[in-house]
Amino acid sequence: MVRKSMAAQAVALAICLGLTFAAAALGAVASAAAPAFYAQLDQPAWAPPPSVFGPVWSVLYLMMGIAAWLAWRAQAPRRVLALYAGQLAVNALWSWLFFGWHLGALALADVLLLWALIAATAAAFWRVNRLAGALLLPYLAWVSFATALNAVLWLRNPGLL
Repeated sequence: MVRKSMAAQAVALAICLGLTFAAAALGAVASAAAPAFYAQLDQPAWAPPPSVFGPVWSVLYLMMGIAAWLAWRAQAPRRVLALYAGQLAVNALWSWLFFGWHLGALALADVLLLWALIAATAAAFWRVNRLAGALLLPYLAWVSFATALNAVLWLRNPGLL
């Protein structure tokens, strides 16, 4: 392992967090009216209130950025970091499909792809740094829950999604 200077590590951490939160911000633009739209939907009893999503996603994005940084520090191959970037893009797209454009079926297809990409990224990160891989597991769990919720909301709201 090549030792990286503290300055290089700090810059890399800032880049990893910056890119991760930039993807979050891109999705947030599509979610500006999400609480009102979400409130209109016929929801299952287990659907969380809108106030839960922001804090959960904030913690998950922080963990994701740190995981990417740890993978970078462990000299993950570029394809592994590209896989991470790809799942970020698919993640941001989901907000546009579901909240921005109200396309429930496409949002469900997107979140299924996202789940597969997160699982692949977590496995790839695990191979280079176990903590990096482990930090993505809560994200995978949340997206598993979100996938089920997306499916139920799409099926229960054919006029809106």
